[in-house]
Amino acid sequence: MSPETIFSILVGIGLAASVGFRIFVPLFALSLASYFNVIPLNESWQWIGSSSAIVILGVATLVEIFAYFIPFLDNLLDTIAIPLAAFAGTAVMVATVSDLDPTFTWALAIIAGGGTAAAIKGSTSTTRLASTSTTAGIANPIISTVETGTSIVMAVLAIFIPIIAIILILIIFWILFKVFKLFKRKKLNK
Repeated sequence: MSPETIFSILVGIGLAASVGFRIFVPLFALSLASYFNVIPLNESWQWIGSSSAIVILGVATLVEIFAYFIPFLDNLLDTIAIPLAAFAGTAVMVATVSDLDPTFTWALAIIAGGGTAAAIKGSTSTTRLASTSTTAGIANPIISTVETGTSIVMAVLAIFIPIIAIILILIIFWILFKVFKLFKRKKLNK
């Protein structure tokens, strides 16, 4: 496997993790990176670097970010966002991975890309639901701000320093594991 292929896999996984926090932020970042020739994309995904794709994804990004600041609408968005995150995570992985057999590319994209995005989105949705039930949605804008910021940081790191993005993903999964372990322990003690 060439260094370019390994780099493209790391970029794809990093962007997929970013999708778990906000669906359109990493797609918009990928569109900009492609437009400015920072990241080469597979031939069938060249369209994402077009001017029209940048505008459409930019508008979608802004709408998504602001919609998550509206309590209860954010929970509604989460119900459709989990399957969309899995799809978008798979898509960014397929778009970025280069020089691999298509069967391996798609398998990797579904497992690593879609799986990473869905796992993170499921966790963030659960966090928001807990926030809604305990604070009546008052803390949800804070959670939304953290998620948006994390998505932006992850997308930038994935594009420019993918190895740091992978390390951050491992830290995020470790934190999620610890939090779920804590909740499980509290549930058993009741």
